[in-house]
Amino acid sequence: MTERGGIFAGDDPFVIARSWLGEASKSEPNDANAIALSTVDADGMPNARMVLLKDIEDDAFVFYTNYGSAKAQELDHAGKAAFVMHWKSLRRQVRVRGTIEKEEGDQADAYYASRSLKSRLGAWASQQSQPLASRAALMAEVAKVTAAQGTNPARPPFWGGYRIRPTEIEFWADGAFRLHDRFKWTRYGCNSPWSIVRLNP
Repeated sequence: MTERGGIFAGDDPFVIARSWLGEASKSEPNDANAIALSTVDADGMPNARMVLLKDIEDDAFVFYTNYGSAKAQELDHAGKAAFVMHWKSLRRQVRVRGTIEKEEGDQADAYYASRSLKSRLGAWASQQSQPLASRAALMAEVAKVTAAQGTNPARPPFWGGYRIRPTEIEFWADGAFRLHDRFKWTRYGCNSPWSIVRLNP
């Protein structure tokens, strides 16, 4: 196995990712859990956008969105995705590629319930990625939803989570003179063992 130490030490990449995110949460000025999520549409055209990572599980990364959004449609079609987390304050990044599955059970309900009331109502009101006539039209829809759903709205059936089960994770740390440190963890399937290699910068 490739020799690793310091910030790269350990046999579990999810433990390393959680550790790095914990450090970033203390040093990044905003949204240390922001990820640049990449998908492809039905024609193979790539797409990217920032979303917030909400959980690093023992074997997956989880975020939430509207299932009618462009990203969700692309995720459902391809069944695969990639993302990168980059922290300028730490000069580190984590790159992930893997397969997708929905999280629309108790875990999604619990996360939705933990959000602010305005965010929960906004999830009901927004037809994410669809054309919008005006800001006023959106606010009118929020008012309509507020009257209909009350102060304890249930999770919308069109809103929930996605779990990325990685087949590849790369940890990158800045090095002097652009001689960066990179370690790539690869496995052939979600139940396969990881192989780890050091990459050239």
